[in-house]
Amino acid sequence: MAEPTHPTKQDSRGPRTASGSASRHMRPFDSAPKAELHVHMFGAIPPAILLELAQRNRVDLPADILAGFRAGFQFRDFDRFSEVLRTLRPCVQTAEDLELITYELGRELARQHVRYAELMVTPMGLELRGIRFPASLETMNRARARVRTDFGLELRWIFDFNRSVPDEAECRYWADYSTEVAIAGLDAGVVALGLSGAEDGNPPEQFAPWFERARAAGLHSVPHAGEHAGPESVWGAISALGAERIAHGVRAGEDPALVAHLAEHRIPLDVCPTSNVCLGVYQSPAAHPLPRLHRAGVPVTVNSDNPTMFGVTLNDEIAGLSTELGLDEAAVSEIIANGFRFGFEAEAVCASA
Repeated sequence: MAEPTHPTKQDSRGPRTASGSASRHMRPFDSAPKAELHVHMFGAIPPAILLELAQRNRVDLPADILAGFRAGFQFRDFDRFSEVLRTLRPCVQTAEDLELITYELGRELARQHVRYAELMVTPMGLELRGIRFPASLETMNRARARVRTDFGLELRWIFDFNRSVPDEAECRYWADYSTEVAIAGLDAGVVALGLSGAEDGNPPEQFAPWFERARAAGLHSVPHAGEHAGPESVWGAISALGAERIAHGVRAGEDPALVAHLAEHRIPLDVCPTSNVCLGVYQSPAAHPLPRLHRAGVPVTVNSDNPTMFGVTLNDEIAGLSTELGLDEAAVSEIIANGFRFGFEAEAVCASA
């Protein structure tokens, strides 16, 4: 993959406040109710909380990681991004840590007027931290209840598994495990099974048995596809995994037939523009296909993906729809509304609030 040569959000929008937003003044849509459908919990821990946990758990973070929190991370490619996340893994070690980060992420989302969010969690990652199921889900749900009470924000969980675990037997083990605990959590806030990790060499089709099992049990299907791999990855996610939403999916724009299919069948793409630029999928916001996909009738939502890693907030992403991607007010409003339309329980929980 070519090294990104982009102005990051930090570059293009000036100095950030401590909370990560571009400035303290209110921008259009900052106070609008929102849904966030694509955010990885361990890539969204507020930096101050990560540093607090590093100190609590005696984790000596490398100088380049500390510099990244201050000035913004620069990623050569997806592998470097994954390496940084692995370096941060020891910061979260206990159920108490997990409850703290869940609650503080809820606080940060609520500050941006998010009313519904589906957080992506990898059960394998929790196990490797020594936080085992079902205690892990019980802990997250304690924080979820507090977030609802304190902030009026509804959280749901997407459990995913990593498609790029190199050992085949180990990969199958974690796929089995993640699917089983996702199904077990159906009545405790888990709404979908996801698929994350490097797409190259790991096509969706080989994971069909796990998604078939999850869908039969009542879970939704939200695999990552069409980010670093091309349209064939999105086709595979739809045909083999029964994808109801596509996490990323932006490279679908390279295939007109696929664009037409997504528009006709109303299959949404959960798009994360800053992530795509920071990881070199596109070289600049101007090259991003979101406006073309929207004009073609493909349902899109906008999301922050790993906001701590990319120095962005959901409010920043929404502001960028007009300032960087050139969409008008009506289009931005429609994309915001799509978050509620296509969140799996968003309309029901928000209607009852």
